Amino acid sequence: MSAITDDSDKDTAAQTVQSGGDSVSKSKRPVRITFEDVTAASFRVKDGIVRTVCERSQLSGITGMELYFKKEFMQYTGSFKERGARNTLKQLSKTQTETGVIAASAGNHALALAYHGKQLGVSVTVVMPKLAPIMKVTACRDYEANVILFGEHIGESKDYATKLGEEKGLTYINGYDDPAVLAGQGTIGLEVIDQVPDVDAVVVPVGGGGLLAGIALAVKTLKPDVTVIGVESENCPGFSAAWKVGHPVKVPSMPTLADGLAVPMVGGNALATARKHVDKVLTVSENYIAIAILRLVEHEKAVVEGAGAAGLAACVAGLLPELKGKKVVIILCGGNIDTTVLGRCLERGLAADGRLCRFVVRVKDTPGGCAELTRILADMGACIKDIFHERAWVYSDIFSVEGEILENSVASNSLSSVSVLLHKMPLLCVWRLFRLDNMYLCKTAAFMRG
Repeated sequence: MSAITDDSDKDTAAQTVQSGGDSVSKSKRPVRITFEDVTAASFRVKDGIVRTVCERSQLSGITGMELYFKKEFMQYTGSFKERGARNTLKQLSKTQTETGVIAASAGNHALALAYHGKQLGVSVTVVMPKLAPIMKVTACRDYEANVILFGEHIGESKDYATKLGEEKGLTYINGYDDPAVLAGQGTIGLEVIDQVPDVDAVVVPVGGGGLLAGIALAVKTLKPDVTVIGVESENCPGFSAAWKVGHPVKVPSMPTLADGLAVPMVGGNALATARKHVDKVLTVSENYIAIAILRLVEHEKAVVEGAGAAGLAACVAGLLPELKGKKVVIILCGGNIDTTVLGRCLERGLAADGRLCRFVVRVKDTPGGCAELTRILADMGACIKDIFHERAWVYSDIFSVEGEILENSVASNSLSSVSVLLHKMPLLCVWRLFRLDNMYLCKTAAFMRG
């Protein structure tokens, strides 16, 4: 299987899978995979991965695009990572297979390696951050992987995994930059063109860049006119930064709902492969990622993690107006979202969508004061989720009470409805209405009715 480096040297992808640490990512000469690598990977992995569906979405009307979702979250371990993992494991030498492999991952790559390693008889060691979701840690152990919890974040885990691999002669498999991994992810692009042959654009989530690189190469080789767009979280814009300067650079990484995309420095091989085939890279906000997760649950009955929802988030946010009326495939790359995180994402999505509203209201602390407020909210069809009364820290007359209220409305105009209806209160009312970002949506208002 051939691969081309930046100075046109040729090598085999099997040779890039080396023992003793992360040799690939440390290489000064990035390796660009070829279309032949991807087609070979497709043949190699077809007996162990799911050919996921690519179906027309009910969200097409909302976005103004003819949307199709490539549902990679339906892989056995819940993400696209299985393709690259299996392709890499099946190319190991006999010695590498007997010695075993090692990787650093907080979730999907670890799960994919552990599952396919068990199937193929390869010993797998995964180093995961101490705070990795217990659900994923347990699943890796169920697949008989040797799980080591080390480091406060994935960077420390990777450093330890690299060192351990060098000491024990284990083959380190980079989850987003190993050429064999890139080729495996590229098989998604082959399937997309086969399933939606007249596609106009493909929107791909971007973390380390491996998924985007593989898909872009496959799609552009078969259909050069198809637009390929990468989307990443604005809280960790590693690919955008590398795209601008032409080489991987480390960027500050903030917590993000799309934790699977939080890679501070993209892979050199991934960037080298993607640069010639990707048309556009953009970032999307946390609020729209939350809304996208919510939309997928409500309209598609699909539970997708933040990273998997990034592509749809860009469409919902209106960042791709040039795709209006076009046939667009979005890669839903994973569904391994922690249950508690899912609940937070849905509430964040409701708040960003204007259907969950938080406001502070001051009413007379006399019989009927709060009753009038609840009647108004009931008239607008709102449900009070939480209410807190404050009497001590109220800087007005002693007969007032301030209430902080969280309410949920079926309608998407809850904020504006509350703004209008609060003005109808017949009692003294000083209120503040909050947006999701904790800024006042309306200035504090004081007025007297009746």
